[in-house]
Amino acid sequence: MDTTLCSRLESLYKFDFHRKIERKMEVIAIPKSALDGMKNKLRELLEMTENATRKYTPIFKEEKWLDNQEVCLMMKITKRTLQTYKDKGLLPYSRLNRKNYYKRSDVQALLDAGHPYNINDNGFTDE
Repeated sequence: MDTTLCSRLESLYKFDFHRKIERKMEVIAIPKSALDGMKNKLRELLEMTENATRKYTPIFKEEKWLDNQEVCLMMKITKRTLQTYKDKGLLPYSRLNRKNYYKRSDVQALLDAGHPYNINDNGFTDE
């Protein structure tokens, strides 16, 4: 290749490379007081998260929690029957991120007491 063409291609490559770097390396200047404020807010958020973790971890370690599917399988019932149990207050539950969870001990207590309704072989209730 012609040396002039090579040098032009090389300079074009260098130009393009530096232009890409310039796009990725932006500098944002903010007052130190604003940065300190953001740091303090992050520390507060971290502390709140750690406190919540300390508070609720023992609850989850003590108890096995089940989701809807696990409860239905354990009790051999349909989702609709499970909904009826919830609606009538027969089975307590907790809601987390739009999902229901049940304490295994509550489910076992309901099983030990016998189902509140007669259950057909197909999983539907006779009320």
